[in-house]
Amino acid sequence: MDYIEKAINLENGLQLMVANLYPPCPQPELAMGLPPHSDHGLVILVIQNGIGGLQMKHQGKWINVNPVPNSIIANIGDQIEILSNGKYKSVLHRAVVNNKDTRISIAMSQGPALDAVVSPASELVDSVSNPPAYKAIKFKEYIEDQQSHHLDGKSALELVRLYDVIE
Repeated sequence: MDYIEKAINLENGLQLMVANLYPPCPQPELAMGLPPHSDHGLVILVIQNGIGGLQMKHQGKWINVNPVPNSIIANIGDQIEILSNGKYKSVLHRAVVNNKDTRISIAMSQGPALDAVVSPASELVDSVSNPPAYKAIKFKEYIEDQQSHHLDGKSALELVRLYDVIE
């Protein structure tokens, strides 16, 4: 954790909390609660009110994340994927609506300082056997890119990825 704390100025990092309310929808097949995306931070914690609707993409298919009472979901964010040079993957996810129940979720994210330059950790890359899979980028620029591009269900990581890391 010391490496991450120093490398990306975590002490002055960006913290976000987002509350989502998804009321019942009479035609859920025609609406999307939250489109597919990955989260730009390091680690994202999510709490929900017990109503399903969170889905994660796994091996090309959308999988329901069934709520577990009194639990917290921890997701890896894009910046951990970049720092780990692709060893740890950010997850593409979305929220779908239903026609019966109101779903509430609260997501809390910790990210680097806005002026921090995020790149694969130097200890994890070398020019021969394990070159950087992501280009270095200021966190502020990453967020701006994420917000300004229509990503068609892809992660903003596509904008900084140099090649796919296959494990």
